[in-house]
Amino acid sequence: MKKIILILIAMVAASSVALISCTNTSATSNGEVTISQDSLVKRGKYLVNAIGCDDCHSPKIFTDHGFEIDMEHRFSGHLANSRIGKANTSVMKDGYILFANDLTSAVGPWGQSYSANISSDETGIGNWSEEQFIRALREGKSKGLKEGRPLLPPMPWFVYKNMSDLDLKAIFAYLKTSKPVENRVPGPKSLEELK
Repeated sequence: MKKIILILIAMVAASSVALISCTNTSATSNGEVTISQDSLVKRGKYLVNAIGCDDCHSPKIFTDHGFEIDMEHRFSGHLANSRIGKANTSVMKDGYILFANDLTSAVGPWGQSYSANISSDETGIGNWSEEQFIRALREGKSKGLKEGRPLLPPMPWFVYKNMSDLDLKAIFAYLKTSKPVENRVPGPKSLEELK
């Protein structure tokens, strides 16, 4: 009986060592999980695709199959040289908001907002710190600046603020590896400017 118990203990110990050595994550002394940079970028890519960053932050092109992401300008936000007509703000009295045909601009009671450039270019988030990126998504601050203006609709930062620090760091790590696209997105317009 003693022999069976010793064998079981040895098997449990060996299994524990095998499981611990196979993991790609480690815990720091304060309970944080750290992962390799490569794993962080892969996680960020997964999250960016899962939560739909391209929906608003990437211009679209119309094809025989409908709208597709303009991969040449991926993550560049609203293209500064794109031409969109004057918004018919009269529909807002009925509770509607309007989107540009590529979804990179929206008009509503706040005025007109344009999707930011989140590519790795300096006109995007290329010069941002991780802290700025997290502040933008946690506190809804433009460019992640403490004194920045509030992020405007339709940016759902109030949803993304619920993501873990690790997930926000992963998204930032992935976006920093994206193709840099030079594009200075226009500033927002007030409702008065649209009349």
